[in-house]
Amino acid sequence: MKVLINGNPVELPEGMTLAGLVARKALNPATIITELNLAIIPRDRWPATVLKENDRLEIVTFVGGG
Repeated sequence: MKVLINGNPVELPEGMTLAGLVARKALNPATIITELNLAIIPRDRWPATVLKENDRLEIVTFVGGG
């Protein structure tokens, strides 16, 4: 299935969850926020959030600095 991640088309297997995607991309869950189809998805809902064809996902990473 195809989804848009940060505006880029990505091919993912059917049934991929948001938690699975975060793990697959080796992202640190503590440093990102996810927005799926204009709704922020809390981290505790990632395992139950199944991605679907044509979903639009934004992944924002926090960067510390001073």
